[in-house]
Amino acid sequence: MAKLSAARYGKDNVRVYKVHRDEKTGVQDVVEMTVGVLLTGEIDTSYTEADNSVVVATDSMKNTVYVLAKQHPVTPPELFGAIVASHFVEKYKHIHSAHVKIITHRWTRMTVDGKPHPHSFLRDGAETRNVEAVATEGKGIDIRSALAGLLVLKSTGSAFHGFIRDEFTTLPEVSDRILSTEVDAGWAWETFGTVKDVEATGTKFNEAFDSAREITTSTFAKDESASVQNTMYKMCEQILAAVPKVKAVDYSLPNKHYFQIGKSFVEESRATADVTTDLSWYKGLKNTGEDAEVYAPQSDPNGLIQCTVTR
Repeated sequence: MAKLSAARYGKDNVRVYKVHRDEKTGVQDVVEMTVGVLLTGEIDTSYTEADNSVVVATDSMKNTVYVLAKQHPVTPPELFGAIVASHFVEKYKHIHSAHVKIITHRWTRMTVDGKPHPHSFLRDGAETRNVEAVATEGKGIDIRSALAGLLVLKSTGSAFHGFIRDEFTTLPEVSDRILSTEVDAGWAWETFGTVKDVEATGTKFNEAFDSAREITTSTFAKDESASVQNTMYKMCEQILAAVPKVKAVDYSLPNKHYFQIGKSFVEESRATADVTTDLSWYKGLKNTGEDAEVYAPQSDPNGLIQCTVTR
């Protein structure tokens, strides 16, 4: 006999743009977000009995996001996520939890004639500031802040050797290599009791984001990396030390490979080796070791390194 064991539904990809105008200075601030909402609760009969009387229409969820964005601040995104999630749990008694995800897209103020422009912006990267807020009836609000899509690269200062070698191993050991990754980092806060508790945290959300970003980039640049695993652990340790109200930090770092170009480039790329042979086949041209200057960026396959560090 079939049984519905889990169910949730909602509205995804709600695009929201909000502008704040300072009438005294003429300066405007803008925020662009993509919001997703998922609800759980006493909704089983909508699946099993075609009973739509328990359904909050997803179009109504979209409208709710717009109304709340008008009525409340949308920054920091942790606060707006908590407001939206708590709204659904408090308004609809049969809804017991609401999961809200917010992606905040970059708009950086332009500098024109050496001065910050009051109302013009540019998107200077694919990096986003993300938030997941989950309001659960009787349990409070759980928030995970995140940094995603930050592409970083350093041309030296990374090694990888001493790993297991067996009959499946073709990867050579290297004492120096290019290290590049697209950062996806998150930090989970201690559970908040109410929206007011989230609001009371105030600027600490922005400070935590700035600290996490600075720790990530600084550690990436300065660390003489023995492995991605060890470097990301150092990042986690520092974020936990910098933000006392954070209970856990997680990273997901995919390797972005750069291969030296050589006569066996195609064959060795297929074997996912990090180093290929030289270009000596062309008039003795040197392009290995200390002479290596030209590389071929690779998309896949790639390593994927993840960890979560708690107190």
